[in-house]
Amino acid sequence: MRAHTRASAWTAGTFLALVAVMLTSATVGPVPIPADRVALAALDAFAVPSAATFYVTPVAVPAVGAVPWVTVDLTYTSPLNFAVPAQQQLIVGDIRLPRIVLGAVVGAALAVAGTVMQGFFRNPMADPSIIGVSSGAAVGAVTAIAFPLLLPFGVQVSAFVGALVAAFGVYLLATEGGRTPVTTLLLAGVAVQTFLGAITSYVIVHSGDSIREAMYWLMGHLHLANWSDVELTLPVVLVGSLVLLAYGRDLNVLLAGEEDAHTLGVEVERTKRVLLAVSSVVTAAAVSVAGVIGFVGLVVPHVMRLLVGPDHRVLLPTSAFAGGAFLVAADTLARAGPAELPVGIVTAFVGAPFFLYLLRQREVHAL
Repeated sequence: MRAHTRASAWTAGTFLALVAVMLTSATVGPVPIPADRVALAALDAFAVPSAATFYVTPVAVPAVGAVPWVTVDLTYTSPLNFAVPAQQQLIVGDIRLPRIVLGAVVGAALAVAGTVMQGFFRNPMADPSIIGVSSGAAVGAVTAIAFPLLLPFGVQVSAFVGALVAAFGVYLLATEGGRTPVTTLLLAGVAVQTFLGAITSYVIVHSGDSIREAMYWLMGHLHLANWSDVELTLPVVLVGSLVLLAYGRDLNVLLAGEEDAHTLGVEVERTKRVLLAVSSVVTAAAVSVAGVIGFVGLVVPHVMRLLVGPDHRVLLPTSAFAGGAFLVAADTLARAGPAELPVGIVTAFVGAPFFLYLLRQREVHAL
């Protein structure tokens, strides 16, 4: 099978698997809904933006004063109109589907970022949080929950900003003379993660009645998902993933070493900056709406690498679809029991034993 045919087949296969998992997930819940009704309700829920209204509201920032904050209210129009009972349409379109779509987007983001990080560091233990993105998001989110007057922009914005500040802080610490050695970046990331973890723990200790909400956020969640979260996250993840895919060949060359990559015409430092920046933004967008969800960005790239090989031009899109399917399936398990669990618990419960299995089978090795 020719390379591009094989790549197309794997990409189409993982995409179809994602769609199947999403439709199956939408049938599960206190009110069972047949798969055909789910499909029609999902098509009915499809809508395109038809108008936009911009609002400017002042937000009080300590030591600064009122800062104008721009919000956008989009109006959507659905081009389809199938005969689906109103109750089923409400359950699928307004309750289950936003959560499922957001889970697919977050899973894809974490898997893509994990794939890039493992290739970038040439280390099978690398994941999206290795340069402090998740730790920075945790500090921002927990602080916004425990002390909302300090960060009045809300949990999601605080988490997103905290993630980016941490990631770019690690990059600046590891960069000297215009070069960013991978080993130095890795060590700086570990140190910053530890420091930010201490800050998070300190804030939680002093969070008072907000401790339950803070802990729930740290365990990863999708239970409050809505279409607004999808609107904010999907464009960032989609554009970021396409940029990373465009650098798939350069990432392949970097696996051979920076000197060889430079000899082959790759602008090494520029490529490293783009990969780190875009991966950080994609991860920050995912973590800001779903909290800290582990093992998606660690296990999924491994499994797909075993199936499709190390070519990142194939590995990135297949990992994205597989990561989305994995997180949607995990979230379905999380909400299917008598008491709903944070999805981060399910991904860790499933991902950790599977990763140990790969380790025992000697399938986890240097890239």
